Amino acid sequence: MSTPRARTALIIVDVQRAFDEWEAAGRRRNNPEAVARIVDLLAAFRDRGAAIFHIRHEGTRPNSSFRPDGTGYAVKEEARERAGEPVIVKRVNGAFIGTDLETRLRMAGITTLVICGATTNHCVETTTRMAGNLGFDARLVRDATWTFDRVGPDGDTHSAEEIHAMTLANLNGEFARIVTTAEAIAALE
Repeated sequence: MSTPRARTALIIVDVQRAFDEWEAAGRRRNNPEAVARIVDLLAAFRDRGAAIFHIRHEGTRPNSSFRPDGTGYAVKEEARERAGEPVIVKRVNGAFIGTDLETRLRMAGITTLVICGATTNHCVETTTRMAGNLGFDARLVRDATWTFDRVGPDGDTHSAEEIHAMTLANLNGEFARIVTTAEAIAALE
């Protein structure tokens, strides 16, 4: 299903260096090619002149990896914004809370959101759920998102792969369509 590029925006969530630091500290993630797919999406949207919104997380807790005065706050170089591409700074998991993202999208006539970034089960999921609830045609790009292993409340370890898959299953159909990078690019008219 194609979408008019004038009404479609790429939403890139939290592609920041903190996640590299987590990996360097031994945290295991899935989808190692996710950033390369984000680069593909950026190139396609830029080539077609479609809207791009960069989302950054600004941590407010003293021990946050995303504190603006820390090394993890900076965006990964591959996903850096270009002149004219807005950067929305959020302080909670959802990109619509405490920001003007929805207003910007509505004023631009955007109806379809192609969402990618990190992490699948936190800020990407929260942003995607809200996008669907706000009436946007949300499309979550499965191969351009990633997450990390987590320990649940009962002490069970859950792999990044199973968390990623379950998040996609939870969102599919009700909050968003789950697509690949290739499908998202092909859908741009």
